[in-house]
Amino acid sequence: MDISIQKSKLVNHQKVQITGSKSESNRLLLLQALYPQISINNVSNSDDSVLMQKALASDEKLIDIHHAGTAMRFLTAYFSTLKDRETIITGSPRMKERPIKILVDALKMLGAEITYLENDGFPPLRIIGKELTEHKVTLEANVSSQYISALLLIASKLENGLELSLKGKITSVPYINMTLSLLNSIGIETSFVDNTIVVQPNTTRLKPQTLTVESDWSSASYFYSLIALSAVGTEITIAAYKNESLQGDSVLAVIYEKFGVTTTFENESITLHKSATIDNTSKIELDLKNAPDIAQTIAVTAFGLGLECYMVGLHTLKIKETDRLVALKTELEKLGAEVLITDLSLYLKSSNKINSDIAIATYNDHRMAMAFAPLGLKVPIVIENADVVSKSYPQFWEDFTAIGFNLK
Repeated sequence: MDISIQKSKLVNHQKVQITGSKSESNRLLLLQALYPQISINNVSNSDDSVLMQKALASDEKLIDIHHAGTAMRFLTAYFSTLKDRETIITGSPRMKERPIKILVDALKMLGAEITYLENDGFPPLRIIGKELTEHKVTLEANVSSQYISALLLIASKLENGLELSLKGKITSVPYINMTLSLLNSIGIETSFVDNTIVVQPNTTRLKPQTLTVESDWSSASYFYSLIALSAVGTEITIAAYKNESLQGDSVLAVIYEKFGVTTTFENESITLHKSATIDNTSKIELDLKNAPDIAQTIAVTAFGLGLECYMVGLHTLKIKETDRLVALKTELEKLGAEVLITDLSLYLKSSNKINSDIAIATYNDHRMAMAFAPLGLKVPIVIENADVVSKSYPQFWEDFTAIGFNLK
């Protein structure tokens, strides 16, 4: 399904409720599978979390997680611990191109039995669950945090827990801290000192408890973009958010001050207010190593405002649903931008021109669709394969319609 966005204007002072964080939900769903006495409120209704729930509830041998990268990493670790269960885990054609060797090698260090069924280093995988008795693993510190979190999430169920040593400079620290905080919240002891993370084995029955998932900050990024691209005085309120969040993307509140957007926290909601016009001679410079998922949104916001933008810390974007750096360059250039990329950076030259009625390819990547949609405040634009948003934010188009977007 393609969606044509006619040039639109926001209805001021609207309120939007956003579903639970996909990152928090998927971590808690795996912990709930390990510890059934846990209950969860406000679970994400994203495709990824639905697939995660379905896979965890299934007793089938074949598990297909389609495009859900987080589920692939977390479930690979989880099924490795289910003694004597044989599982084949597979996914979409793109998933079969996304590397998983680093995680598989780490699990094998712990004693896991995993084999590749097609290409070495990539899904699909055949896993024979075992009791994992080893407890020490070393990884390069700049690997995807999902590999690290996958190991941490199963660690308390290992006979001797886990001691994970990270070599070099650590990236995506907030996502690692999110995992450790959730472990602590259910009663698992952990430590993170220098480059060593330790998770103690759980030897007692955890008490029954209910945890509430905070709404998704990555999804909030598109509303930050909308307000940044709007007139001074425009505001919107989105729920439900905490002032002290576990999510790395909560850095949006600080970053978007550079775009003239202020954030006010009140009653587990945030109000975004366009408080200033940004001079188009300004240059936005950011290191997003701890929040790479918001890079697409920021790039589009900067382009829409005619700002020069330079972002680094983007090396993990090449192994997402698509190569997001290449995809961003290709689609921004259709709109008239000048973009330079490396394996870990993106440079956008300032420009006052935006080509109209351009069709944006989304590459089966939900964030491509949602990041470019706010440009409908500036020019008519077409989003191809627009229903891909269901991967993380199924009601995205309904919410955009409710706040004033003219969609066909």
